[in-house]
Amino acid sequence: MNNTTRVERSTVLSVIGGVLIAATVHLGAHAQESLRMNTPTLTAAQPASDTLTARQQAIAPIAATAAAGNMAGLTTALNQGLDAGLTINEAKEVLTQLYAYAGFPRSLNALGELMKVVEARRQRGIQDVDGAAPGRAIPTGEALLAAGTANQTKLAGGPVKGALFDFAPAIDEYLKTHLFGDIFERDNLDWQSREIATVAMLSALPGAESQLQSHLRISMNVGLTAGQLRQLADVLTQRVDPAFGQRTSEALVRHLGSLQGAK
Repeated sequence: MNNTTRVERSTVLSVIGGVLIAATVHLGAHAQESLRMNTPTLTAAQPASDTLTARQQAIAPIAATAAAGNMAGLTTALNQGLDAGLTINEAKEVLTQLYAYAGFPRSLNALGELMKVVEARRQRGIQDVDGAAPGRAIPTGEALLAAGTANQTKLAGGPVKGALFDFAPAIDEYLKTHLFGDIFERDNLDWQSREIATVAMLSALPGAESQLQSHLRISMNVGLTAGQLRQLADVLTQRVDPAFGQRTSEALVRHLGSLQGAK
């Protein structure tokens, strides 16, 4: 199933709660442009790889250890990630995005750890690359809400609705403006990398299995393959915590089963 087919599915899972909702997808120009800029183009002569790059693999331990509050593990993961080619700004983006899933305390602590790691490496004579800063202006006000809504629609495969959002509309607005607007509008980390980070973060949070499954689906929407996601689970098992890898594997099995059931 290609990216366009996934985007056009009329039945999608809510990002929060994993609740099935019926929705017809109508992507606007902004969402289509976000897809073009953030998702790699694949053709029949250029099939998607089933292997994560070293850089992609490095993101998972950083995100998972940070979400778990494991500072010793994060120090190791950050050093390995920078050695694997992550830039300082890419690492910053992962740890800034963390606030949306594990809260500001974990995000702030993790960013503080990154600052220490970069300085320690500099003292050892290692000059890490700063990397690109966001180049696209972030909209504000109603334009930010519209941009975030378009991003959320693209990522989820359809408009995200449900009784929870009717009950607590503020959280719906915060998701659209802060997470899918302020964060996902930042263009110095591609959407595949952001979803790898998100899956890893959620794997570290017991009780977030439905959100984990939803983000595995989103990961496939932005072009990651089932094989790459299995490898992601293996990375979490081997380099972070077997429980994190197991949660990811089980959620992926449930998602792939739902795809079979929908045929």
